[in-house]
Amino acid sequence: ENHTRVTQDMFLTLLEKGHIYKKSMPLPYCPKENRFLPDRYVEGTCPYCGHEGARGDQCDHCGKTLNASELLAMHCHFCGTTPEIRESEHFFLRLSAFTDRLKEWVADKQYWRKPVLNWTLGLLNEGLQDRAVTRDIEWGVPIPVEGYENKRVYVWFEAVIGYLSAAKEWAHNSGDPERWRDWWQDPECKSYYFLGKDNIPFHTIIWPTMLMGYGDLNLPYDVPASQYITMRGSKASTSRNWAVWLPDYLSRYDPDPLRYYLSASMPETSDTDFTWADFVRRNNDELVATYGNLVHRVLTFVYRNFDGCVPHYDNIDARGKELENLSYALLNDIDKLLYNCHFKQAIMTAMSLAHETNRYLDEKSPWKVIKEDKQAAANSLYVALEIISHLKTMLYPFLPFSSQKVHEFLGFKGNVADDGWKLHSLPQGQRLIKPQPLFSKLDEALIEEETSHLGQVRC
Repeated sequence: ENHTRVTQDMFLTLLEKGHIYKKSMPLPYCPKENRFLPDRYVEGTCPYCGHEGARGDQCDHCGKTLNASELLAMHCHFCGTTPEIRESEHFFLRLSAFTDRLKEWVADKQYWRKPVLNWTLGLLNEGLQDRAVTRDIEWGVPIPVEGYENKRVYVWFEAVIGYLSAAKEWAHNSGDPERWRDWWQDPECKSYYFLGKDNIPFHTIIWPTMLMGYGDLNLPYDVPASQYITMRGSKASTSRNWAVWLPDYLSRYDPDPLRYYLSASMPETSDTDFTWADFVRRNNDELVATYGNLVHRVLTFVYRNFDGCVPHYDNIDARGKELENLSYALLNDIDKLLYNCHFKQAIMTAMSLAHETNRYLDEKSPWKVIKEDKQAAANSLYVALEIISHLKTMLYPFLPFSSQKVHEFLGFKGNVADDGWKLHSLPQGQRLIKPQPLFSKLDEALIEEETSHLGQVRC
């Protein structure tokens, strides 16, 4: 009911301001089904790229938004019949009138991901076409205009309004019905829209147009759309079971290795292909060998040789201070990367600190030095432990489960997130918990086994 009210308010406001108008349009009508067909149930060939699997609202291959009547060789999804084209009166959003305003709005969006910005500018430079915001369907939000009881607000128009209606419902349920204004009308508030590349036009063209037309509502600050993750070169498809099913994955593996793999290979600017071979390689060669091994060998050695406590140091040499200073600098770098939605670079930056700490330990060799100078070994091990403590904070957004384990291994109580996004000194003498391996090395035999299950239902 709340969403219906907000949607109808948006519709009527845009109508009253002249941003929505009535016009007849040709629509596909299936004589066998005896009804107008929703766009997603009209299939055919894209008139722009020639892809044969296009649907009446959008071509998933080239990303063009379409009107169903534009499709070549169109047919009904249900029965395969070629639809008739019949005229029907509908309401249109005057997108064409907002081209210049949208160009001005995106002019300073150089911080957007390049594919998002380029796609948006390409659409604007082509010139926007007005789009119908209603359809001849029986389900959906009713049109709040007399005489249109048998039509509904079209889903692509009302779906994005869910961002606003959800905020209003949240505010109402929180006991302060006006609280939504903090997010939608405070100019200091920045909104980020996370989505796949096929939804870019709806969030950089259509939704901003609606917000501009309505007035006094914040426009998107960033639209960090990702490209696709493909599976062995083909687009993931749940209907074809061409996917990795999370419940099935979690029945055999821990969550953080997959979180690491997806973060480190995130398709921020181009499609990324998921393969089990690459998953195993990244787990074994990067997560286990670099970070996991660092944590386990340091904590195990300290636990065994310093009575299960963080060792006391009497001097941190220049190399140790250099490493500590580097960790603080990298936290600031990661902070900026996260703020600007460069997640792949952020996790790689954190992992670079693990690499540097491994090099530091190779230089200091505390496992050898301890035989002759236990205090010298304690000094370098304290630095390594402190960096490990810093890494649990840096990696928490990506690897929350293993970061919590490290937090506890180091003797801290509570949740690692409670310490906030800042680095803390490690208390000397703090009692440790006996460490366990953070990650498990994966057998390469699982590559063939898991790959063979693609296309099958596993859960």
